[in-house]
Amino acid sequence: MKLMYFDDFRLGVLKGDAVVDVAAVVHDIPHTGPHDLISGLIERFAAYRQRLAAAAAQGQGIPLAKVRIRPPLPRPVNIDCMAVNYMEDGTLTEPAPINAFHKSPSAVIGPGDTMVLPDAPATIFEGEAELAVVIGKRASHVGAADAMNHVFGYVNFIDGSARGLPPSGNTFFQMKSRDTFAPIGPYLVTADEIVDPQRLQIRLWVNGALKQNFNTSDMAHKIPRCIEWLSSIHALESGDIVATGTNHRGLSAFQDGDVVELETEGLGRLHFQVRDALKRSWSRDTRLEHKQKQGDGVATPQLTGKYAVAKG
Repeated sequence: MKLMYFDDFRLGVLKGDAVVDVAAVVHDIPHTGPHDLISGLIERFAAYRQRLAAAAAQGQGIPLAKVRIRPPLPRPVNIDCMAVNYMEDGTLTEPAPINAFHKSPSAVIGPGDTMVLPDAPATIFEGEAELAVVIGKRASHVGAADAMNHVFGYVNFIDGSARGLPPSGNTFFQMKSRDTFAPIGPYLVTADEIVDPQRLQIRLWVNGALKQNFNTSDMAHKIPRCIEWLSSIHALESGDIVATGTNHRGLSAFQDGDVVELETEGLGRLHFQVRDALKRSWSRDTRLEHKQKQGDGVATPQLTGKYAVAKG
């Protein structure tokens, strides 16, 4: 089943190229807004699934082109992002030590929304294409063998980054938790629709040019291990997001006017815009292309605009 929010955060079920309003089915779930309605539904999904399926089958769908699609998880309690969690197309000889960081839930935006680049001295702004796991029931000190029983579904996820901010060593919070730096969507896909989450192709385009193209089979620490490790540190709740990392070789600068599209097999296509009031610019090279051409650093340097480094 594909769950989504549309217009004024009406809950819907995707039916082909249309969405069926199923808000009436879930009106009795205690909630104060769309953020805890969806988490409440996830927690109680077994009791509502058949009713939702029946409503979707019988309901008159609204064409997606006529609605505004909203983020399916407007404000999860936790967004945990795995760090350096790919083997980079097999070019790494061994996995990096398992690691993660917390991203602010207020960073979430949805399809058609805008990622806003802040007036900050970042060396580059990037967005990492990722498969995100959505937790279905509370997970605390869960073993890897049981971890997938705590997975509700999956969603496209972008991990926005403002890299190179000073001072050195004080990076992840100010780099990752900026407002608008967590685009997700367009809908939430239940786990039963994804045969093998470790064999999904992920593609990201910037202005129609393919930049990232990799498979989740290259993940260093697989999903069960990620859940096991994260849940040993803090409990994961229904509706929480675990972003599973990216292949860094295809990363390139996000800049003003960009249209970004992300598609993971089976999860639909997420699109959003980028706005930068400072109109800064970078080369369009990916990290891999820059390394092959220049061999210096991991990302292309800023070319123009505020904070560009003058060359002597």
